[in-house]
Amino acid sequence: RQPWPGFLFFFFFFFVSRRHTQRQGQSRPRPKVRPKPNKQRVSVRATIKDTTFTFTFSNGETKAKKQTNTDKKAKATRMSSGSSLDYSTDLAATDMSNYNVRLISGKANEKLAGDIAKLLNISLEDLTLNQFADGEINLHIHHNVRGADVYVIQPTSPDVNKNLMELLLLIHTLRLSSAKRVTAIVPYYGYARQDRKTKPRVPISAAAVAQLIESMGPHRIVTVDLHCGQIQGFFHQTPVDNLFAETVFIDEVISRNWNPQNLAIISPDAGGVTRARRFADKLGAANVVTILKRRVAANQIDSMQLVGEVNGFICLIVDDIIDTAGTLAKAAELLKSNGAAQVFACATHGIFSGPALTRITESVMSEVWVTDSIHQGSNADDCSKLRIMSLAPLLSSAIARLHSEKSLSALFEN
Repeated sequence: RQPWPGFLFFFFFFFVSRRHTQRQGQSRPRPKVRPKPNKQRVSVRATIKDTTFTFTFSNGETKAKKQTNTDKKAKATRMSSGSSLDYSTDLAATDMSNYNVRLISGKANEKLAGDIAKLLNISLEDLTLNQFADGEINLHIHHNVRGADVYVIQPTSPDVNKNLMELLLLIHTLRLSSAKRVTAIVPYYGYARQDRKTKPRVPISAAAVAQLIESMGPHRIVTVDLHCGQIQGFFHQTPVDNLFAETVFIDEVISRNWNPQNLAIISPDAGGVTRARRFADKLGAANVVTILKRRVAANQIDSMQLVGEVNGFICLIVDDIIDTAGTLAKAAELLKSNGAAQVFACATHGIFSGPALTRITESVMSEVWVTDSIHQGSNADDCSKLRIMSLAPLLSSAIARLHSEKSLSALFEN
C-alpha cells in the first residue's frame, strides 16, 4: 500500500486550518496603542544638618519629602530585624538605670523608718494606714510609685499578726501600682522561733510566714539576725539578705576600751556558739564560753551548765532575742556564781514580754543592750539598765548599696 493518500489528507487539513486562522486575524480590529507621553521628571535633594529635603518636579506637579538620619537608621534596624514596629524612640527617651528610691513604712516601727529616711535624705511616702470598724486594714498610698525602687520598712513584731498583715498588703499594693522593684526590709522576723517540728502535729510557722510573704511577690527580703539562718531557705524564689547587728555592739565594746584578754564572750545556748565565736574573733576576745540549758517548756529552764572559764573575766552574753528575760537573768546569776567580774548582755531583738524589764532591773547584770529593730517606746525610761542602739546606719547603708547594685558583704568586712 502507498502512503500517499494519508499524506495528502494531512497536507489538505493543515492548509485549510492555516487559511482559516489568517482570515479570522484579518477580521479582528487591532487595538489602538496610545502613544506614551513625553514624561519629564526632575529631582532636587538638599541636606541641612541631619534632615534631607527631596523636591520632585514631574509634568507640572511638585512633591516634597522630608527625612532625618534617625529615621533612616530606625528603618534599617527594622529591615534587618524583620520587625514592623518601631520602639527605638521610646527606649532612647527612657533611662532604665535612673529611677527613684522610695521609702514606705508600716505602723510597726515608724521611728526606725524615719531615722533611715533622714540618713538617706529621703522623705517617707505619704500613705493612709488605719483600720475599719471591723478591724480590717485600710491602706492607700497617696503618690505615684510607678517605676520606682521601693523599700518597705516593717518588722513583724508584736502585734505580730497585725504587722504581718500590713507588710503583706503593702507589698501587694506596690506590685499592683507597677513599682519597678519592691524590697521588704524586715528588721524582726516574727514566728522565727517556730522553725521546725519539735513534736507531732505542730506547724512550721516560720516556713508558713515565708510562703505568705513570697506569695505577694517582693523582689528581695532584707532581715536582721534571723533566729535561725536556715529560714532563708524557706523563701524558694526570693533572695534573702540576712544582716548582722553585731557591728553595732562591737563598736560599743571598742569604745569602752576593755582589755580583750580579760573579755569572755558568752553564748546562752549551743545554737548561738557560731555568733559568739564571730564576736570573739572580731574583738580578739580571749575566751568563748557556752551555757548548756535544758528546757521543760517554752520560757522555762530546768537546768543550766557552764562550759568554759569565766573567773575574773568581763562577760558579755550575746543573743539574738530577749523575750521574758528569765533565761538571761539565770545565765547572769550562773556567771556571777562562777566568779565573773561583770556581766553585760546584748541582743538584737528586745521583745520584753511580761515581767522582762523587772527581771533585768533586779538581775546582777550591769547593762543590757538591744537594737531598735522592735520599737521600744518608753522601755529605756522604765529600766535603767537598758540601752537602745539604732540600726538606722546599718539599714540605710544596705538600702543605698542595694539601689546602686553593690555588695552587702562589704558592710561586715573587718
